[in-house]
Amino acid sequence: MKKLLQGRVAIVTGAGGGLGRTHALELARHGARVVVNDLAHGHHAAAAAVVDEIRDAGGQAIALAGDVTRPEEMEAMAAHAVETWGRIDILVNNAGILRDRTFAKMSLDDFRLVMEVHVMGAVHCTKAVWGRMQEQQYGRIVMTTSSSGLYGNFGQSNYGAAKMALVGLMQTLALEGERRNIRVNCLAPSAATAMTQSILPPQALARLTPEQVSPGLLALVGDEAPTRMILLAGAGSFECAHITMTQGVHLEDRELAGEMLCGQLHAVRSRVGESVPGSGWEQYELEVAKASAVPRHGIGAAPRAC
Repeated sequence: MKKLLQGRVAIVTGAGGGLGRTHALELARHGARVVVNDLAHGHHAAAAAVVDEIRDAGGQAIALAGDVTRPEEMEAMAAHAVETWGRIDILVNNAGILRDRTFAKMSLDDFRLVMEVHVMGAVHCTKAVWGRMQEQQYGRIVMTTSSSGLYGNFGQSNYGAAKMALVGLMQTLALEGERRNIRVNCLAPSAATAMTQSILPPQALARLTPEQVSPGLLALVGDEAPTRMILLAGAGSFECAHITMTQGVHLEDRELAGEMLCGQLHAVRSRVGESVPGSGWEQYELEVAKASAVPRHGIGAAPRAC
C-alpha cells in the first residue's frame, strides 16, 4: 500500500471515538503523525486508547485533551503539535454534539451550544493552525458538514444551521488560502456513531460504519487534494454536493417585478443550464451581465397574484 501522507502531521478533533477515531486511524495508516484530540476526563482516556491503536500498528500519535469551544486550549494544542513534530499539515474539524428537538420545543441554550461546538469550535481550531499553514505554504483543512445542513432534517434546526455555516466558512477560507497552498474542503459523512444511535434504524446502522467514511477524508487531505469540495460519504458510496445558481429570469419592470416573479417561479427554479459561481462576486457579475443584455421593454409575462 502506498502511504499517501508519509511525514505529514494531522490534528483530528473529537477523535476519541466514532468518526474521529476512524479518521485518525486512516490518516496514521497512510503515514501521518496524528494528534488525537478530545475532551478531558473520560474522553481523554478514549483518545489515549486510539493513540495506543495507532502505535500498536506502527504509527505515531499523541493524545491532547482540549475543548474546541475554548480558543486558548486549541492554540495550546497546535503549539504542542508544532513543538513535538515541527509543523501542522492537516486539520480535521470533527468534534460535534447533538441536541435534537423540534424548533418549537428547543431551548435557545441548546441551539447556542450546538452552534458554539460545531461552528466556533471549527473557527477556534482553524485559527490556531491558519497562520502556521500560511508560513509553511501548505495546509489541508476539512470541515465536517452534514446532510442536515445541505438538505435539512426534521428536529435538527440547530445542527443543520451549524453544518451549513461550516460550508460557508469553507467556501471563503478556500479562496483566502489558495495563494498559500491551503486547501479547504467539507466532508458530509453518513455514519453510525454515538450521536446517531437513537435516530437511525438497525439496518441502516449496520451499513453506515465510520470505517466506510474515512477513505473520503483521505481524498481531501493529500498533496493532490481538491479545494472547495463538498464530499458526501456513506456506506462505501461517495458523491459531491454543489451549491448552484440557475439561469433564472430578468424582470426589468421594477413596479411589477414582484407580481411578475410570482408567475415565473417555475422558470427561476428550472435547473437547466445551472452553474456554480466561483465566488459571491461572480454571482453579482452574472446578474449584472444578464441585466445589461436584456432589452428595456417587453420583459416578462403578465403578472399573476402570489
